[in-house]
Amino acid sequence: MNHRILLVDDEIDILEFVRYNLVREGYEVYTAQNGAEALETAARCRPHLILLDMMMPVMDGVETCRAIRRDPALRDTMVVFLSALGEEEQQLAGFDVGADDYLTKPIRMKLLISRIQAILKRVDASPAASDTETSKGGITVDRERYTVSRNGEEITLPRKEFALLDLLCSSPGKLVTREEIYAKIWGSDVVVGDRTIDVHIRKLRQKIGDERIVTVKGMGYKYEP
Repeated sequence: MNHRILLVDDEIDILEFVRYNLVREGYEVYTAQNGAEALETAARCRPHLILLDMMMPVMDGVETCRAIRRDPALRDTMVVFLSALGEEEQQLAGFDVGADDYLTKPIRMKLLISRIQAILKRVDASPAASDTETSKGGITVDRERYTVSRNGEEITLPRKEFALLDLLCSSPGKLVTREEIYAKIWGSDVVVGDRTIDVHIRKLRQKIGDERIVTVKGMGYKYEP
């Protein structure tokens, strides 16, 4: 599969360097220098992965990612922040708007390519569940339409929130450990911060109700219909 990658950064030197190396790896690479340009390019080329800088003119990375997640045509696109801002608050802000991963600059090119390969494996993977729909306690997860509804009202969820809810709903009342969540949602090859799951759980609770997802302290979470 010829994966399409969109690089978004206001520093031309970084764009050209990363683009050169990714093209050498066989990827089809597009570039943009700000968020507004990135949205136009993404609408045209429909990338599998967007590498997105956090601080940019015109439209910053957080605003751009939020716009991407509102676009149904880009719902399957993976978004990874590649930013010099390594503070936890910045990373949480990225995950809060639906990013799939957050990498801190400077990053070695071999490591970046390895992470990209691991992330794109998730794009190629087909859904493991045989049933297309799960309905538990008024929450319905439709894997075929990629939608969630609560008591008949449709809820919009970013990619990772959808996958996390689907995992929890598939085994109601059963503890799902943090390790299992990391492995099944992000993949064993992708390293994410300790607060990543917490952010996604908090966002899910806001949308489907606090009572649905129960924390088992020090262990993980379970879904109570």
